[in-house]
Amino acid sequence: MRGSPRVALLAGGTGGAKLAAGFQAEIGERLSVIANPADDETVLGIDVSPDPDLITYWLAGQIDEERGWGIAGDTFTVFDRLGLLGAPDWFRISDRDLATCIYRSTFVSEGGTRTAAQAQIASALGVTAAVLPATETPIRTRIKTGAGWRTLQQYLIADGGSDPIEEVNVDGLEGATATPEVLSALTGADLIVIGPSNPVLSIGPILGMPDLRSAVESSSVPVIAVSPLIAGRSIKGPTEECLKALGRPSDASGIASLYEGLLTALVCDDDDPAEDSEDPPFYRGKTLMENASDRQDLARSLLQLLESLT
Repeated sequence: MRGSPRVALLAGGTGGAKLAAGFQAEIGERLSVIANPADDETVLGIDVSPDPDLITYWLAGQIDEERGWGIAGDTFTVFDRLGLLGAPDWFRISDRDLATCIYRSTFVSEGGTRTAAQAQIASALGVTAAVLPATETPIRTRIKTGAGWRTLQQYLIADGGSDPIEEVNVDGLEGATATPEVLSALTGADLIVIGPSNPVLSIGPILGMPDLRSAVESSSVPVIAVSPLIAGRSIKGPTEECLKALGRPSDASGIASLYEGLLTALVCDDDDPAEDSEDPPFYRGKTLMENASDRQDLARSLLQLLESLT
């Protein structure tokens, strides 16, 4: 291949977004991030797209790293006022993040695509990589607990994400198709990476689209997954709870089982409790991304693994 390889990265929230930032530092515009849109929510009539925006803010260097979402140094003046007026405020959006959501809502209501809206948002914030919502079809992840069915955001935020997960469903997935931009990114990639995001809630909706899964499955280039678990535990979010609900172990073998038939290799933490595997082979290393150097080191190690596999 000439120059830097082209990478297509499937990503959901924080883990995938961090790795995207590491890859962008290494290969810039040759990175395409295929983002999970199934976490989307309508809040007070506004179209909110948490994962594509989270990824964009990480790539732009604007993310609030301490909070893990939103824009660093942002305020909540508008939502504080809305709460005062009596509006539901369980899903709080900071002011500059709200501007992103209003822009997208207006762009789409006037006939634009979500893909084009996200491209404009990313470009305006100085992002060089492409951030591609996986589909234009509205899909929504729902969680069933003992209290009944909830949207993912209701479960995580309003309910605190503490109730045991009984079942996961993605509304609209049966009729969803990948965008042309996503399929082009996959067919044009030299490496496909499944990022260290929740394999059920974040990656599941992406790979749940038959045309997208087929594009990954039939690809002639290496497909490498990165486990989101550190020593068998999740750093953020209900990955362990999702694995338990599906009867899978909380280790690299449990992650790999959810990507059966897709992987050339799986990269996991040095201290992952799973036994080594040959199908797919496990490559162990430091996968915890605590800072920019760690993010870039992990991206670089995946590019080096690509060289050894090809």
